[in-house]
Amino acid sequence: MCSFADYFVICEGESARQIRTINDEIEKELKKEGVLPHHREGGTDSGWLLLDYSDVIVHIFGAAEREYYNLDELWQDAKTVLSIQ
Repeated sequence: MCSFADYFVICEGESARQIRTINDEIEKELKKEGVLPHHREGGTDSGWLLLDYSDVIVHIFGAAEREYYNLDELWQDAKTVLSIQ
């Protein structure tokens, strides 16, 4: 579907605190495996964070930001590996 990543992770937090916690846990667990993000964008107060691990791009949204950016629809033709709701 794209040349710059193999996987996209799209998730949502209900508050800035939850968005920060999701981010912190992803970074903590991957750091244990020696995997560090290549790039970061956004901030918890903006309602959107992006963690770029080269082959895996992680988007952490607040509810309003997820609806606004609508990446789920943009990537609807991509194969879903796991969906938790």
